[in-house]
This record gives sequence, structure tokens and C-alpha cells, in this order.
Amino acid sequence: MANRRWLLPEAIEDVLPHDATRIEALRRSLLDEFARHGYDFVIPPLLEYVDSLLTASGHDLDLRTFKLVDQLSGRSMGVRADITPQVARIDAHLLNRKGVTRLCYCGSVLHTLPAGFNATREPLQIGAELYGHAGLEADIEAIRLLATALGLCRIAASRFDLGHVGVFRALTRQAGLAPEAEEELFDALQGKDLPAVRELVAGLADPIRSALLTLPELYGDRRMLDRAAQVLPALPEIDAALSELRRLAEALADLPLSFDLADLRGYHYHSGVVFAAYCAGSPGAVALGGRYDDFGRAYGRARAATGFSMDLRELARLSPSGEPRGAILAPWPEDDTLHAEALRLRAQGEHVVLALPGHEGTWREAGCDRILVRSGNHWIIESLKEN
Repeated sequence: MANRRWLLPEAIEDVLPHDATRIEALRRSLLDEFARHGYDFVIPPLLEYVDSLLTASGHDLDLRTFKLVDQLSGRSMGVRADITPQVARIDAHLLNRKGVTRLCYCGSVLHTLPAGFNATREPLQIGAELYGHAGLEADIEAIRLLATALGLCRIAASRFDLGHVGVFRALTRQAGLAPEAEEELFDALQGKDLPAVRELVAGLADPIRSALLTLPELYGDRRMLDRAAQVLPALPEIDAALSELRRLAEALADLPLSFDLADLRGYHYHSGVVFAAYCAGSPGAVALGGRYDDFGRAYGRARAATGFSMDLRELARLSPSGEPRGAILAPWPEDDTLHAEALRLRAQGEHVVLALPGHEGTWREAGCDRILVRSGNHWIIESLKEN
């Protein structure tokens, strides 16, 4: 029987040198940019007790979380499937600042099932979160920072979809739906299953029934917001939601905005404006975000909050890739003058690799395309020639 020890679990993969280098370069660039905007870097743990990790995060995150038993305490633990709840815990319970707190992070998460076809079960999640400001200014900052981040990755966003969970929440509250019925309707809307939506709202009275049937059609440019105001009930929560979306449309007019009132991803913990970024080459959203006020209440302190997250692996795949940078081979043996020259070149950003003896003819596969050659008392760089 063939040795299969090298095989990895389905939807789990190694990242090889060229891709790993690109991912790390993007990570550094994005975290540095977040820092320039005042976002402090935090590193939450990979494992937490389940009752902390899944607090107030909704059933969908529970299903995506790998669970195990802690051999020290006997308690159930989970491998994080989303870093955002952990950062909310840090803000609410550990930092406990009175004013605005901006935090960013980057780390692996693990999913029980891949999010889609060809998706990894181990995304490298990077994101930024803003706590302590309930005004729409925070949402504007988050969306603009997302646009800046995509620009650093040289990814042109084809559109930023904006929605508001307050619309659906107001309609279901007015309808008096039981939690189970609300969950079924939510699933049908998320799956764009219009026959199921019709069946689920058949027993409701107008105008709520008609509004819920119309919700999947309420997407498009800013003009859709005017149509929504005409066809949806004049409930205070809906009026407030549409007003916030109009303000965002004005503040972010330079971005390619679209609006979708049936986009309810993250509905179980989002509380207001939600947004997603899309680009060519990706079947789904490359970034997801939104407002999740009061999420920190489960950790002892309610806080206004908004932010976004992305998969760094997916960003690296979509970002234009240049030619891998070649290294300079430093011949063996290394004397003082060669050592000094290698130090000088490395200080300039070059990659210099020492040619350990006995490996002639293999240095191109190690990434070397040039070689240091002594010319009198100096070192010069020539093209590496190998058979």
C-alpha cells in the first residue's frame, strides 16, 4: 500500500513559498495601514471555552466551530471559526476603555465545512473593528478603510453592497413571528427561495406580507432607496434604516455602491448597517462587515461596534502577482570581504544565499538567478548560469 501520510484533510492545504511570501507581504502592508489609522493590533488565542467563543454569535457560527474537550478542565473548548467575537471580548472585558477603541487582527480560523466550492476550511482572517461610537461616522470610516485596504492589495472592487438588518427585523417584529418561523423566513430569503418565502408569509396580513415578498426585489443603486420608502410600511425602524443608507450614499458617493435590503448575512449578531465588497474573479464577497452594537454585553459591557473582515489567502489569490524576486548566490567559502558584501546587499533589500558546498547545479531551484563574482578587489553581480 502506498504511503499516504503526506495527504492533508479535505479543504486544508499548505501554502508554498511564492504564495506564502505574497500573503505575508499583504499582511504586513494591511496591518501597517490599519496602524496608520489608529487601529491597535491584538492576537486572540486559537482556542477558547465554547461558552465564551460562541456567546451571542448565533447558530451558524456554532455549526462552523470545531469542538473538543480540554484535558485540564474537562470543559468544552472550540477552535475559533471567527475572530470578531474574540476582539469584541477583548474590547469589552480586557481593555475596558471609556472612549473609542480601534483594534485590528490577523490569524487563522478553522471551519467544520468549507464556505463554498473550492473554499478552504482554514481561512487567514484579517480585519479591523471600531468600538465606542454609535454614530454613522464609524460605519463610514470602516467602509472607507475597507476600500483603502483593497486598493493596497491592488484589487478593484466592482461594488460595495450596503444593507440594513433593521428593515427585516422591523417587519418580522411587526408580524409577530415566532423565533422558529422567523428563522425559516430568514433562511428562505438568504437562499433567494421565493416560493418558500411566499409560503411562509401566506398567513400574514398586509402590508407586512407584501413588504416581505417585495424585500428580495429591493436591490440596486441609490434610486432603490426611494422605491423602498414607497413600498415598505412607514415604521420608525424602517424610516431610520433608509435614512442611514441615504447618508451613506452621500458620504461614499465616490465608491461603486449598490444596496440590497434582503442581504442578511450576519443577521444573528448584526444590529444595523451591513456591507460587503465584490470584485471580478471572485464568486462571492471578498470582504464582509457591518454594525454589531451591544455584542459586548455578553462579556459584561455593551459597546457600539462596527468593522469588517477578509480572508488574506483569497486577497493574495486575487491580487496581481508579479514575478518572484530572485536571490543572489554567494559562493563558498565565505571570507570577510564576501561576508561584508552580503551584509551590504541584504541591507539594500536583496536576498543573498550562501552556496553551501556540494550542491552545484541546484541553486536555480532554490530561487537564485544571480551570483556574486570576485573581480579584483571587488564583488560584481552576474547572471547565474547552471546546466
